[in-house]
Amino acid sequence: MENAHNNASSSGMGSKEFTLLVALLMSITAISIDALLPALGIIGNELGAVTANQPQLLISMLFLGLAMGQLICGPLSDALGRRPILFGGFALYLVGTVVCYQADSLEMLMLGRFIQGLGVAGPYISAISLVRDLYHGAQMARIMSLVMMIFVLVPAIAPTLGQAIMFVDDWRGIFEMYLVYAVLLIVWIGFRLKETLPKSNRIPFSKKGFYEGFKEVVTNRITASYTICMGLFFGSFIGYLNSSQQIFQVQFKTGNLFALYFGLLALVLGFSSLINSRIVEKHGAKYIAFRAICVVVIASIAFFALHAFVAISLWMFLVYAAVLFFCFGLLFGNVNSLAMEPMGHVAGIASAVIGSVSSIMSMSIGTVIGQMYNNTLMPISGGFVIMGSLAVCIMYWAEKGRVEEVVEEQSAAV
Repeated sequence: MENAHNNASSSGMGSKEFTLLVALLMSITAISIDALLPALGIIGNELGAVTANQPQLLISMLFLGLAMGQLICGPLSDALGRRPILFGGFALYLVGTVVCYQADSLEMLMLGRFIQGLGVAGPYISAISLVRDLYHGAQMARIMSLVMMIFVLVPAIAPTLGQAIMFVDDWRGIFEMYLVYAVLLIVWIGFRLKETLPKSNRIPFSKKGFYEGFKEVVTNRITASYTICMGLFFGSFIGYLNSSQQIFQVQFKTGNLFALYFGLLALVLGFSSLINSRIVEKHGAKYIAFRAICVVVIASIAFFALHAFVAISLWMFLVYAAVLFFCFGLLFGNVNSLAMEPMGHVAGIASAVIGSVSSIMSMSIGTVIGQMYNNTLMPISGGFVIMGSLAVCIMYWAEKGRVEEVVEEQSAAV
């Protein structure tokens, strides 16, 4: 713990404050999504959605902006440092939020959400790079798990916050809250966070440098494999996220209790992340992640098959979802750390490529799954079966390659 404190002190703050700040920087993406979920149906009705599934695109557009923004923010983060990218990203996010607030059509709102997504790429990339600047190995996985534990508290309360705002205001009040949240983080960073990337370690931005960094990421068997795995199972998760308002409020008719159920599931994820932070240094990130994704696949196969025998009730879905969310807490931080581990010397570009590729994959997969929603849970559970099974195969292939490389190195040494 003393070593962790010394690492964090390089940022100008203690380890607890650093962990909290990183979590909240990453959480601006989550709050930008989850606080709006209870309002999707109302927004669709007010702005003339063509289909019931069309408002889901307000979620996908933010992910699209995030995916594209990371490719820009990553290299610039390595070239200019973390703080300039944080401030630039927040400035763009504020612009997108204002566009959303003033939108009088669904298309204009989608544009604003895309700009918001471009903006949150700055905090998201910088948050991961801040951790990679200061931590390594199992310690990095532990810090990321603590970050994820705090991170999921935001989606636990964000839908309730969005619902509460709509009790006293319309859906535009949610965007007012986004403005306040971003401004508070800007002030915190301005006064408390020091630059964590020394000038001597910065990589001047160039097309050649970006190409070489990109090539190094996508040709590294471990990094590329775990990046694809993130895109696969997070895509299934986005499919659920896109459909969640319809699942709870339309299919199961929970009304305003949607925020409560959604928040409780997020707390399961947070509890799981806390457990992971306690056991990851003992068992290892890949050991835990591989078993977690296997449980996701097995549970999803069983739940998908259950549709053939009984009518799915709310409590059945909640049990299934709780299993999934518990596994997510064992997956997100670990798989991201496994992907980043070989890339310490190009952390910014690596974060950009890993984040961008996995986000484009997950946004595409999640949008398809969400648009397939048909008032049943078969598209959701089927998505977890297919994408999870692919992720299991890729994880196995990646680790088999790691073993083969070790054997070859030992043979060469002999």
